Amino acid sequence: MAYDVARVRGLFPSLGDGWIHLDPQAGMQIPDSVATTVSKAFRGLVSEPGGIYPAAKQSAGIIDAARQAVADLVNADPRGVVLGPSRGHLLNVLAECLNTRVWLGSEVVVSRLDDEANVLPWLRAADRFGAKVRWAEVDIENGELPVWQYEGLVSRATSVVAMPLASSTIGTVVDVATAAAAVHAVDGLLVVDATSAAAYLPLDIEQLGADVLVVSASRWGGPSTAALVFRNPELLSRVRSMSLKPDAEGPEKLEVDGHQHALLAGLVASIEHLAGLDESSTGTRRERLVQSMTGLADYSQRLLQYLLHSLRQLNLVSVVGEAQSRIPAVSFTVSGVTADKVVRRLADNGICALADVNSRVLTGIGVGDVGGAVTIGLGPYTTPYEVDQLVRTLGSLG
Repeated sequence: MAYDVARVRGLFPSLGDGWIHLDPQAGMQIPDSVATTVSKAFRGLVSEPGGIYPAAKQSAGIIDAARQAVADLVNADPRGVVLGPSRGHLLNVLAECLNTRVWLGSEVVVSRLDDEANVLPWLRAADRFGAKVRWAEVDIENGELPVWQYEGLVSRATSVVAMPLASSTIGTVVDVATAAAAVHAVDGLLVVDATSAAAYLPLDIEQLGADVLVVSASRWGGPSTAALVFRNPELLSRVRSMSLKPDAEGPEKLEVDGHQHALLAGLVASIEHLAGLDESSTGTRRERLVQSMTGLADYSQRLLQYLLHSLRQLNLVSVVGEAQSRIPAVSFTVSGVTADKVVRRLADNGICALADVNSRVLTGIGVGDVGGAVTIGLGPYTTPYEVDQLVRTLGSLG
């Protein structure tokens, strides 16, 4: 069955506010099933796990359910799923938990295409222990992150390589699997931020070859929770425990404090929501996720191409980057008009967009010299009509 965007829109009551939401980078709209689940769970999941009474067992059960749901999302083992409040928090914990010997005399490779959440923790750790930092650069002509450069960047001294699966601003999708081969050839740890891609693509940690994958649920319509997924759960036995529990084992070693169980219930509901985007999907949750996300990917790519073609018809608009493989996230500049003014005009016409997003890739490309860039993204609920409204409003600036 073809992707039914009209049915999907009915799953998001917030779309009734009359606005066109093209700002998923600030948080995807929340499905009714997720909001209802969290609301109900806040009233019921009020006990910490560990007790023998029903409420405690229910709280423990939701943690297990959340680990399994994330594992289904990325095709991983739930024993390797670490839960936390945000990707920034989890990546900072990961950088801190690695043995000091990992850093001494070593090198870390980061990317200018990545969000700060997957850059700053590694820069701080390198500075603290005296490790050398090497940068993977973006091709400013097309916005791609050439993976051939990793063969020269990684060496026997490389301990960690951090990279994105997709850019949150210009949409570039990175060939992580090819880069992984170079990283693993020197026994490096490959940490991939799949947050921006998770809302649009089926994920498979085995195919990607990432050692650690991080995702943030708010980017696909879930609550403010995140997960750090280890492809090999046995790696957790070799890291320092960061937990306040002295007897913590497995993923609990990197879960510093207790969980907000109601939000974890919402995390499970949000992944169930993704699995149900295609109402004809059948099988296990993993199988339904692959089918639904494949349908969404096909729809969003068609809409992205329509958006890009329409933007390029506007003389004043310049799209940043021309990567062949990309998620539906786009940054553009408007000649003679600052990004802030463009976003205000869009808001006056009921359209949500972002201006001057903190981005190393946009800074490197030099958008600040032309008044900044506007960043937009499509959601699973975005329609061609909404794209037309965006383009008409931008056209009025000329």
